[in-house]
Amino acid sequence: MNDVRPPRPHTKLTEDGRRMQEVLTYARRGSRFTPQQAEGWAAHQADWVIPDAAVDRPDFDLGSWWDREAPLIVEIGSGIGEATAALAAARPEANILAFEVWLPGIADSLWRVAQAGADNVRFCSVDAVWSLEHLVEPDSLSELWTFFPDPWHKTKHHKRRLVTPANAANLARRVKPGGVWRLATDWADYAAQMAEVLDAEPLLTGGPVERWADRPITRFERKGLERNRVITDLAYTRVDA
Repeated sequence: MNDVRPPRPHTKLTEDGRRMQEVLTYARRGSRFTPQQAEGWAAHQADWVIPDAAVDRPDFDLGSWWDREAPLIVEIGSGIGEATAALAAARPEANILAFEVWLPGIADSLWRVAQAGADNVRFCSVDAVWSLEHLVEPDSLSELWTFFPDPWHKTKHHKRRLVTPANAANLARRVKPGGVWRLATDWADYAAQMAEVLDAEPLLTGGPVERWADRPITRFERKGLERNRVITDLAYTRVDA
């Protein structure tokens, strides 16, 4: 994109040089790798992980990270790559961009997508909301996936949830007309919020749907089911502006 990008999250500083406090949809976690994660990182990071420093360059071109033109699918919060690997392997015709801020999760994902033969995935640990606003052109995503985002279940933390009116408007504009935003959660109150927010977004139409058969059961879903939570899938289609 040609606009001058503002500083990305975690790089904004106050006038006296301290890191600025920001309301983000995630919390940074530890970065220590297991031996398997370290092996996956060493084998595939150079080819499949977009470095933060590359994003900061004025001439950054997202499309250049694949060696072809193809439909673009974005996943926000790929975790350890269980869904990413299976879905990407089933869509070899698409370029997949997976956002995940937890580096051990990306390292886990690298060996999973390699094992699945899904060399069409690129990973990025930069804030997804910021990235979609400043690095992805409007009307460019064929699909957007948001599976089991952090529910921030305490009321005082609801402002940190990904699905808010402002974020929904930003993300909906990135999906092309006819494209689909698929979501899933095991928190009933978050499912209700998602439906309320997305129902109110004029660029989207849809609602709760039957479980998406293509989506594999991940550890987050298994944990929810073990706690007798109801899994809610939602699908919203982008309409013409």
